[in-house]
Amino acid sequence: MPMIVFASIVRVRDGLPLSASTDFYYAQEFLECRRQLKALAQRLAQYPGRGSAESHNFHIYFSSSGDVACLAICSRQCPAAMAFCFLETLWWDFIASYDATCIGLASRPYAFLEFDSVIQKTKWHFNHMSSSQMKSGFEKIQEELELQPPALLSLEGTDVANGVLNGHTPVHAESALNLRMEPVTALGVLSLVLNIMCAALNLIRGVHLAEHSLQIAQEEVGNILAFFVPSVACIVQCYLYLFYSSARTLKVVLMLAFICLGNAYLHGLRNTWQILFHIGVALLSSYQTLTRQLQERQSDYGV
Repeated sequence: MPMIVFASIVRVRDGLPLSASTDFYYAQEFLECRRQLKALAQRLAQYPGRGSAESHNFHIYFSSSGDVACLAICSRQCPAAMAFCFLETLWWDFIASYDATCIGLASRPYAFLEFDSVIQKTKWHFNHMSSSQMKSGFEKIQEELELQPPALLSLEGTDVANGVLNGHTPVHAESALNLRMEPVTALGVLSLVLNIMCAALNLIRGVHLAEHSLQIAQEEVGNILAFFVPSVACIVQCYLYLFYSSARTLKVVLMLAFICLGNAYLHGLRNTWQILFHIGVALLSSYQTLTRQLQERQSDYGV
């Protein structure tokens, strides 16, 4: 078994796994260590930047900075300096590949699984270093560890039992069947473009009407709302198509109703073809949203 066995990258504030190595070992001790690593990831915000813990015949190491943390499961023979140097290298590579906004907006586990190729290459490089390379390459990190030793944690308080972490439900507890949305289709992209166009048209007409009404009279409030409400509904439709939401069907129906009622109210300001176009786009978007279902994925992508 290699010195560095497994690596994972998580978001610190909630423990959401962002990427991980996809190679897998089925030894019972390793599987137990994996479960403890996942539980530990949920609590990283409570710990200092570097730490380690023992689990059976393995060591778990973690290194965090900002909102990104890297964790690794290593064999007992792996020097701590090597593990932390590996984690630091992963951290810099990940930060260089994805900006903070992208990381902060990630909503599903393993959103950056493609980074696995970098993890694998880096892991292979460290596992195949010669003794002379280790001695020269880890001197700086060794000095840092001597000056500021990493926290030594006990995994007794991080055990997961029945999906509960220390009596609290984890923020991102994963069910036996991990789910994600089906891929976006070409027709779905078309519905997004048309929806954004309709939202922009409604917003522009609403703003122009509001400017006119403030100068002339206050009787156009209904017409202004009839432009603004469908504009917001169009944006919400785009969100509902792109991201899964609870009570999604109800929200889709409500947005469709707002758009239809708003355009019906504007019958005097829009001709029949314009109204039919806006309602048609809303119907297309609603259909695309309701037919884009969740799909099963293999648990943890095999990681």
